[in-house]
Amino acid sequence: MSENPTLCGILPVNKKAGVSSFSLVSLLRKKSKIEKIGHAGTLDPFATGVMILLIGRVYTRLSDRFLTADKQYRARIRLGETTDTYDSDGQILSTSDKVPTLEELERALLSFQGECMQVPPMFSAKKVQGKKLYELARKGVVIEREPVKVKLQTRLLGYEYPEVDLLVDCSKGTYIRSLAQDLGEMLGSGAHLSALVRTQSGAFTLEECVSADSLADPSFDYRPYLRKCV
Repeated sequence: MSENPTLCGILPVNKKAGVSSFSLVSLLRKKSKIEKIGHAGTLDPFATGVMILLIGRVYTRLSDRFLTADKQYRARIRLGETTDTYDSDGQILSTSDKVPTLEELERALLSFQGECMQVPPMFSAKKVQGKKLYELARKGVVIEREPVKVKLQTRLLGYEYPEVDLLVDCSKGTYIRSLAQDLGEMLGSGAHLSALVRTQSGAFTLEECVSADSLADPSFDYRPYLRKCV
């Protein structure tokens, strides 16, 4: 069946917390009656912000262009607790009473500027020897992961213990959860990612996104918000 071109295109959506990336794809399939729909980079269920949905064959073929684009995030990191997933959805593994000073935090953040080596978390969709890491992690299996080179620009927005607020510009494949874990180790306090908002994906910003609630409204017409090119 041919696809109606007026229903196809690029739709930036503001994902809300508690909603899976796949559920937005499923919702749009029902609304558009188009089967071929993809996305350009998932967000964890607890995270919010920019998700690029690609509607129709012409646009899903462009997914690599969006997947490789730089991203920007606002991240909140909670010091004093580590979790198995490196975020607030996980089980607490350790706690610490250490309260890093602002000077210690600023010094530690110097290590997250420019090119860095980062180890992907076990609870991630990254594949090692054909298996997704989170499938192993759910079985309690932890394996060695090769560090990956990423590019970061990290800016401190605020610090009031135990919360650290950061603005992070990063390259493809960066895990903000791993950044939180690494920062906690460097400070000697432990840490995990407690909130995450993707504010930009490539050329698309949060301000131009359709809300997930609007998309869920049966009467909402998404067509005026479609982008046909970038």
